[in-house]
Amino acid sequence: MTDERLDAEWLRGWCEQVEPTLARLMQSFQARYGFEPGSNVVALATEQSHQATEALVELTPIPSDLTTMYWVIEEVSLPDVENGYFVHPSSQVADHFREYGAVQIDGEEPGVVFASDGGGHLFALAGSGRVWRSSTPSWFDQFDLAAAGLREFFEGLSQQISGHL
Repeated sequence: MTDERLDAEWLRGWCEQVEPTLARLMQSFQARYGFEPGSNVVALATEQSHQATEALVELTPIPSDLTTMYWVIEEVSLPDVENGYFVHPSSQVADHFREYGAVQIDGEEPGVVFASDGGGHLFALAGSGRVWRSSTPSWFDQFDLAAAGLREFFEGLSQQISGHL
């Protein structure tokens, strides 16, 4: 189990830090890459997304860090950062859980898929708090360790955004 659980205040700070960095990236994007960027946003949670998170919690025993994340962030859409990164809204996570269930990870508690990249690879959070990435764009293939926890996952996203400036 990961020693450090995701802290809501830390995640709020992450949002505040990444917002101006993302804005700078979008301002210089077209000049640098030759085409206009898509919609790259970190959407903060709303009352409606809180209700969707409560419904997800009732559907499945999701890891507590995922609940913490969804109380702060509704979703993240970064189509123009690397290959693209997408933290799905909790309503989509619930829909996917109903359709596919939890993902099975060798030697780990089952995981809940909460994100994907532009290549269709999935990110799942296991009960241990670790983040796993599918080796192929499939719910049923192998998952490899991607981050020790959600905090490390979000720190990695920050580095990817900053690396494009």
